[in-house]
Amino acid sequence: MKIVKISALWCSACLITSKALNKIKEDFPDIEIENLDYDYDEEEVSKYNVGTKLPVLIFFENGKEINRLVGEKNYKEIKKAIGRD
Repeated sequence: MKIVKISALWCSACLITSKALNKIKEDFPDIEIENLDYDYDEEEVSKYNVGTKLPVLIFFENGKEINRLVGEKNYKEIKKAIGRD
């Protein structure tokens, strides 16, 4: 599984979600996490059709999008989204 996280430096919800994602990364080393910055990676971010609410977590399995979470999320919510609760 791969998670693409789209966030921004100015986004406080992104900082909180990043802490939860770091714990996910520790607990589930088989999950790949790619970080994209909403402002600096504009071309790449535009491919994912995200709105203006951040962060956006996009979950991929075998190259296909299977889920998407928008806004501040905690460890438990992300863990549930990856099916490891």
